[in-house]
Amino acid sequence: MSKTSPQPPSAEANGVSVIYTQAHSSGLQQVPQLVPVSPAGGGKAVPPSRQGKKSSFVDRNSDEYRQRRERNNMAVKKSRLKSKQKAQDTLQRVNQLKEENERLEAKIKLLTKELSVLKDLFLEHAHNLADNVQPVGTEPPTANPDSSGQ
Repeated sequence: MSKTSPQPPSAEANGVSVIYTQAHSSGLQQVPQLVPVSPAGGGKAVPPSRQGKKSSFVDRNSDEYRQRRERNNMAVKKSRLKSKQKAQDTLQRVNQLKEENERLEAKIKLLTKELSVLKDLFLEHAHNLADNVQPVGTEPPTANPDSSGQ
């Protein structure tokens, strides 16, 4: 938690005033913070990420600039190639999965037909067995020589 100290801001220089804040609640250390001051008294503060950057002119003919541009161009090419390769790999994987899916669907059809044929054979066999089996307690008519014609 930072609290603004009761000290008045220091003198303004280049449109920036310094405000002292306490870094810790114990109040042992004061840390200056730069706050932009506009003529109207308000305004937007500069983001911390932009405060440390130089806004000086860059010489486009300098060796440092050309080296930075070359490194950046190489990084961009590398990034684009990597992205392109990833897209190609993904497309190849999609095609492989489609082919595998087609093979598996064909196998499902074949196995379904085989199952249907086996079910029909089983049911036919079970029906034939049921016709040949006599219920318990009934005897089949046999030719008995003793009981014939008397």
